[in-house]
Amino acid sequence: MPQHDPLGAALTAYLGGDKKASISVQSTITIGEAMDASYLFRSFQQMPSWEKLALNACRGKVLDIGAGAGVHSKHLQEKGLTVTAIDTSATAVAVMKAEGVVDARVADLMTWKEGPYDTILLLMNGIGLVGNLKGLQQFLARAYQMLSSGGQILLESTDILYMYEEKDGSFLLELTGDYYGEIQYQMSFQGMEGPWFDWLYIDFPLLAQYAEQAGFQAECLHMGAEHNYLARLRK
Repeated sequence: MPQHDPLGAALTAYLGGDKKASISVQSTITIGEAMDASYLFRSFQQMPSWEKLALNACRGKVLDIGAGAGVHSKHLQEKGLTVTAIDTSATAVAVMKAEGVVDARVADLMTWKEGPYDTILLLMNGIGLVGNLKGLQQFLARAYQMLSSGGQILLESTDILYMYEEKDGSFLLELTGDYYGEIQYQMSFQGMEGPWFDWLYIDFPLLAQYAEQAGFQAECLHMGAEHNYLARLRK
């Protein structure tokens, strides 16, 4: 197992019987958080409403990007859809296969070339995998080519502007700096530290702007109480 893959290590530990396995998450905007590996093995009934909404909206041939332990892909398979699940973690892909995901592969969304797909799925703030606004622009151009006529992208993100709010209601932002939703993350598990990586949280109006430039129509399907949202981009 690669020493820089704490996510894969935590998933493997959970499957091996460590039901309390937890991934430590550091970022450039928070002190530190923890994510229980068990959450990545949740059933459809345990999923939040917006994930259920997204899965029910999937149709045709599906590409599940950043699939993790494969819970979304498994549910779609059970519904009879054809699903390809990809993740950059070879260990996570091995876990997906062990869990019954038929077509799970090690791949990066920025270099994936197959298709056409009717649905591209990016849940758990999955659009963040593009890294930054430039990456979003590049991904949308690639996705447009990978989708069938009338195909869709279903994605989740969060507007994190609230994290910069001051007590007087103003927002502390560097107007000449990068977009406030461009941050960096690092994961670790039992002393195994992964590399820092770029992540994008994008507000819906800006997402809609980038989507329109790439030839998509953007629709907000759900807006959560914690500033998260589910969006559909139609080709």
